[in-house]
Amino acid sequence: MHQALYRKLRPQTFDDVCGQEHITSVLRYEAQNHTFSHAYLFCGSRGTGKTTCAKILAKVVNCEHPENGNPCGVCPSCQAIDSGAATDVLEMDAASNNGVDNIRDIRDEVVYSPSALRYRVYIIDEVHMLSVSAFNALLKTLEEPPEHVVFILATTELQKLPATIISRCQRFDFRRISTDVLVDRLDHIAREEGIKLSPEASRMLAKLAQGGMRDAISLLELCSGVRKEVTAEVIEESVGLTGRGAMLETVQAIAERNYDVLFDQIARVVRSSKDISVFWQDLISVWRDMIIIKTTKNAASYLDLTDHETEQMRAAAEHFKKETLIHQCKLLEEAFFAMQQVNAVKRIIAEMTLVRLCDASLDTSPEAMLSRIAQLEEQVLAGTILRRKDLQETPAEVVSVAPRASADAATEKPKQFPEASKSKSKEVAETPKRVLRPIRNWMEVAERINRSNPMLAGIIKTSRAFETEAGEVIVRFDNPFAVQMAEQGDHKDCLRAAVSTVLRREVGDRSLTFEIAGKSEERSVIDEIIEASDIEI
Repeated sequence: MHQALYRKLRPQTFDDVCGQEHITSVLRYEAQNHTFSHAYLFCGSRGTGKTTCAKILAKVVNCEHPENGNPCGVCPSCQAIDSGAATDVLEMDAASNNGVDNIRDIRDEVVYSPSALRYRVYIIDEVHMLSVSAFNALLKTLEEPPEHVVFILATTELQKLPATIISRCQRFDFRRISTDVLVDRLDHIAREEGIKLSPEASRMLAKLAQGGMRDAISLLELCSGVRKEVTAEVIEESVGLTGRGAMLETVQAIAERNYDVLFDQIARVVRSSKDISVFWQDLISVWRDMIIIKTTKNAASYLDLTDHETEQMRAAAEHFKKETLIHQCKLLEEAFFAMQQVNAVKRIIAEMTLVRLCDASLDTSPEAMLSRIAQLEEQVLAGTILRRKDLQETPAEVVSVAPRASADAATEKPKQFPEASKSKSKEVAETPKRVLRPIRNWMEVAERINRSNPMLAGIIKTSRAFETEAGEVIVRFDNPFAVQMAEQGDHKDCLRAAVSTVLRREVGDRSLTFEIAGKSEERSVIDEIIEASDIEI
């Protein structure tokens, strides 16, 4: 029967274990000095060598002739453990044997001496799957086992283990294996197994493994099944990946708001029978790389990319602001989780999210607002935002009410500006203009009024206020009725007092003016940010 490549090439000594030198050096020292602990806890992500080191440790504690802290592999004890014939080395999967009865069986067995070996070794894999009662049954035995017993616990989720279990073990944290170490190991395996593996493909496999040696070897075996040289194209076809060129094309299309390219990209993924989720994970990785480039000085040390790929990613990141990338990355993450839902239509989720990535105005989240603000700041600094005097269109309507306008005057029809013509162009040009600055803390005025007059406060919250160069305060309402209500009784005096308090200066009766804003003056939140600068009207 064919044996999987990762099982066939499983390390037999601590020296063969890759990327975990901080652990293997300690275990070798203990083996050389015969200072073994009664319980070990191996924790870390999948495929980093936990079970492998547990098997090697089980051999070295029973080896008759250890060599430099490694098992010899030729003595009867080592051969019995390798063949699975040693009854004193027991492996238990806690995922399927997680009941208290299974632990009670172990507790009853440890009192007996080993039948053939020096130590009885219990390897409990995925120990975090044990039930609460099983953990409680294991506590006392784990703390003070007989001298001839060694426990080795392995887990991928340390946070699920009780503190009472962790404190009774010698803990080792297995790290993710670096890309360079994985590349060297894959090249070595390819030479030993007669597999043609290109350098680019070797690095791609290492990055796909995400620090797991078992995953890297399994992917190599999968891609080598085509019986030809393993290249980047073979990996993309076998695993269902989308090439980096297509990823960069997608980034460029989002920056240029080229919807045809984006929809065509999704269509190609669907036609190729690739999983859109895999394509989406690759897209998230690209955004992660661009964020690192935007936020760090030494991005190359955090990216598993070649020099050429790093330059390509740097050029792609120039299309976006940091705030925009963070907002887009959140959208990508939300879409990925949505794709994992039952009966989710991945294609529609992907297409709609790409459209939202192109236009931040379609999203009202705080991240989207920050993205739009960052773009506005860049345009203001570059001087690309046009003032109203530079626009060709004339506002459709603006209504001005005299400082002492009565309620009747407030109900007059808005004054209509005639269309620009040659005969009146000079007259329009000579019309005096005011420089208005929005009062940014206008809502504070409404809050103060709300304490004594909630009805007036509700009207004020729908208005907008500006200051002129002369210190006058102009309040613009949406309709004549609001002006009439603001003028009624002592409402204006109440408003003037609140404005004076907020602005920290006296606002006279003649300095407070009410106006009716025309429809053309409706603004979004972003427009109000633009108006924070001087605006000529």
